[in-house]
Amino acid sequence: MSRDQIALTGLRVIGYHGVLAHERAIGQEFVIDAVLGVDTRAAAAADDLRLTADYGALADRLAAIVAGPPADLIETLAQRLADACLEDPAVADVQITVHKPHAPVARHLADISVTIRRDRS
Repeated sequence: MSRDQIALTGLRVIGYHGVLAHERAIGQEFVIDAVLGVDTRAAAAADDLRLTADYGALADRLAAIVAGPPADLIETLAQRLADACLEDPAVADVQITVHKPHAPVARHLADISVTIRRDRS
């Protein structure tokens, strides 16, 4: 059976990730999307937040990770975010997209992003 999904889309946070010294010195905006695989039936039946993923608390946690210790790669940042989501017992799987819209590349691009999918296995 497929799981229900809870999506957090467009979480904007200033972070200091990147391989270049100026990225770590001045920071830049990162945009995070997280899609959580959750079975929401029990929470819906009981109308009880304790039986599902608390997306407000999770948004705060993800923002703290992005604003926290730097990583060279957005792949590393994505893994940290996925790990944090999977620490919630209600989350069975997660898809994380880390957008770096102001990445220092020679070509004009609207966005650069990395998407990963992780589950409890």
